[in-house]
Amino acid sequence: MNNKSLKVLAAAALLCAAQFAAAQNVPVAPQPSSPAKKELIAKLMVLQQPGVEQLSRVLLQQPLGPLMQQAGQALQQVPADKREATAKAMEAEIKKFVDDNAPMMRERALKLAPSTVGTLLEERFSEDELRQLVAWLESPVSKKFGQINGELQKALTDKLLADAGPILQPRFQTLQQNLAKQLGLPPAPNASSTPAPSAKPATPPKK
Repeated sequence: MNNKSLKVLAAAALLCAAQFAAAQNVPVAPQPSSPAKKELIAKLMVLQQPGVEQLSRVLLQQPLGPLMQQAGQALQQVPADKREATAKAMEAEIKKFVDDNAPMMRERALKLAPSTVGTLLEERFSEDELRQLVAWLESPVSKKFGQINGELQKALTDKLLADAGPILQPRFQTLQQNLAKQLGLPPAPNASSTPAPSAKPATPPKK
């Protein structure tokens, strides 16, 4: 099982955990609105714009992981002398997909954020709480935390993959074999015939 596949599984597990936690939340009574609250929320939308843009990129690239995994498996059936050229052509298609659709996703995410995130903030937070939230997001400590947030996530991801990878790899291979058996397909190559994953996992193309 390569690092890319493990990242997809890890992201899916984290998403499920977040959805489960959200389902357990007790509904909060809506907070009264005011012009001052709306002004604070507008400011929050500006402060949160990088996060909204990042979310649009994640959602765009999310289905590419399984797609690239399937393409990688199919690539093994291509004649060896054409494999490298085919791989480069597929990478170019994926990059073009991201480049063509990233601006649309970003624009729509920014357009929808005020009526979704902004509305929830207005309903769930008081004016004083919103003021505190703005102060925190504008503070040097918050900005410093935001700068290293990606590094923190990468550190945990790399450690998790290194720790859980050897355990999941044979289990994933068993799952592949069981699924192939159910579909009446030839068994997947075993670990001895499967190329070792690259030390540096490939990352989805960015705009």
